Amino acid sequence: MANYVTSTSDKKKKIALLLCIFGGFFGLHQFYVGNIKKGILYFFTCGFFAIGWFMDIVSILLGTFKDNVGVPLRQ
Repeated sequence: MANYVTSTSDKKKKIALLLCIFGGFFGLHQFYVGNIKKGILYFFTCGFFAIGWFMDIVSILLGTFKDNVGVPLRQ
């Protein structure tokens, strides 16, 4: 019988969502999950012209948002 291990981030989904909603234009949620380069891009482009900000909110809500090592955020 095989055992499967699912890895999750040490970052919380709820915190990332709040940071995205209230500070997404400044990339705060990207900095929180360790995506520094993407955070800087969001900071200078107002959430990648608001499109990236909106897509990130949807992605976090659906559970497909990943941290800097590519694992999903934990509940």
